[in-house]
Amino acid sequence: MSPNPIDRYLQALQTNLEARQNLDIEQYQIVRLTADRANLKLRIRTRDRHLFSISEAIVNDRGTLKRLDYRYHFQDRDNYLIFRYDNTPHFPNLPSFPHHKHLPDRVIATPAPDLLDVLDEALSDQW
Repeated sequence: MSPNPIDRYLQALQTNLEARQNLDIEQYQIVRLTADRANLKLRIRTRDRHLFSISEAIVNDRGTLKRLDYRYHFQDRDNYLIFRYDNTPHFPNLPSFPHHKHLPDRVIATPAPDLLDVLDEALSDQW
């Protein structure tokens, strides 16, 4: 039997984080509600003290990982928003509803992002 997609996902995340340098993981919490459902909360500080906060509710839906809810929030050391991806249904006119990205001065349509891609975006040297 192949591993549960939640287990594969969490292992990929753990491997990705372990491979990175100069991170301070302030919170790493996984709550397994059932074998097929988990909640994930992470707080990561970069070397220049930016904060990347992750919150997800994930399920194994017949062998496929699905996110019920997510929020990937990235802010600078002075607590100003750099970006946040989420699927809170508060922008119904966006073509990607409920998925969207908050920027400091606007909200844009975006497909549901992959957490590891957002992690790369937040932890890149562009900030």
